[in-house]
Amino acid sequence: MEGSWRRAAHGALLLGPDGSAAPTIFAEMSGLAVRTGAINLGQGFPDYDGPDEVLEAARAAISSGLNQYPPATGHPVLREAVAEHQQRFYGLAYDPDREVLVTAGASEALAATILALVDEGDEVVTLEPFYDLYGAVIELARGVHRTVPLRRPDLQPDADALRAAVTDRTRLIIVNDPHNPTGSMLSPELRRLLVELAVRHDAILVTDEVYEHLVYDGARHVPLATLPGARERTVSISSGGKTFSTTGWKIGWLTAPEPLLQAVLAVKQFLTFVNGGPFQPAIAAGLRLPDAYFTGIADDLQRKRDLLAAGLTAAGFAVTVPRAAYFIVADAAPLGVTDAADFCRRLPELAGVAAVPISAFCHAEHVDEYRTLVRFAFCKRLDVLERAVAQLAALPR
Repeated sequence: MEGSWRRAAHGALLLGPDGSAAPTIFAEMSGLAVRTGAINLGQGFPDYDGPDEVLEAARAAISSGLNQYPPATGHPVLREAVAEHQQRFYGLAYDPDREVLVTAGASEALAATILALVDEGDEVVTLEPFYDLYGAVIELARGVHRTVPLRRPDLQPDADALRAAVTDRTRLIIVNDPHNPTGSMLSPELRRLLVELAVRHDAILVTDEVYEHLVYDGARHVPLATLPGARERTVSISSGGKTFSTTGWKIGWLTAPEPLLQAVLAVKQFLTFVNGGPFQPAIAAGLRLPDAYFTGIADDLQRKRDLLAAGLTAAGFAVTVPRAAYFIVADAAPLGVTDAADFCRRLPELAGVAAVPISAFCHAEHVDEYRTLVRFAFCKRLDVLERAVAQLAALPR
């Protein structure tokens, strides 16, 4: 299948033989789940709605007439709530009028940041595996994508590899922590090293923190911007989709020093301009929910993680239990699998379950290192996960 696609101009898109854009791996696997009736543990979206307070706030906003363009930087109520959230959870002070920008999800925040801050030939360092948007937008900006692999069993980058990757040519260091697709979290030593390297080489840190509240086993998320020397060179990005189970609303934000924010806004205004007017005050209401909500969603997902991890282990996979996010990485090699991409395309027929190969998050030259790894999402109802586990148990070994 892969051989039937060709690179488009500048390599940023994949086109099929008929000139149409190729689907992402997420769209492909979700489409396969729909066609086969399989349980979709591939794409990372919940199959349940968010808290009533958030949903009701959206209904109220629609009824009250907040259905036209919001301000360019976002409704004040959400910018203020984001600033309060950063202070409440992390002790970070941001001016809601000058240092907070509302975006069309974290995806737009990331895209606008990369396009604003990367010139042709600039190097951008990410961890690998990486969320596929990073590579695509770096290519659109004509940047050079450098990666540092996460190594098993602890899925941490090697410190010396980080030092080698970040140089005076590095413009951005994109740090996805908690990490998608592996569910790993950086150690304190590596967080400090990343800031040290950014300062030494005058690079900008861009943090993708959308799973910030989905952290397990008593751990806590630590934003890079809280470390000494980091705030003034960090664009911190998050969204409401994962925290409030509202992925379809696409309400994200970034916090950054005003000069960096203004550079991003200059690009963002020509992408979506603005978005999600009535959903912005609803997400603001979510950010102001009591602490019990945030600990509750983590506790609920931890139970689901443990259920799926046990089921995958019983089915014969070698499982890496995630510390955060809502994905489990499972090695299918013990089942005799040598190519996870092929296995994922057959899995809906084999077990009535859809998943995503980790190789989809890697550069082609590094695929071999992750060739047998599969990502399963556990942000589903318990009864759905129980059915998936039962069906996976029937896999041939």
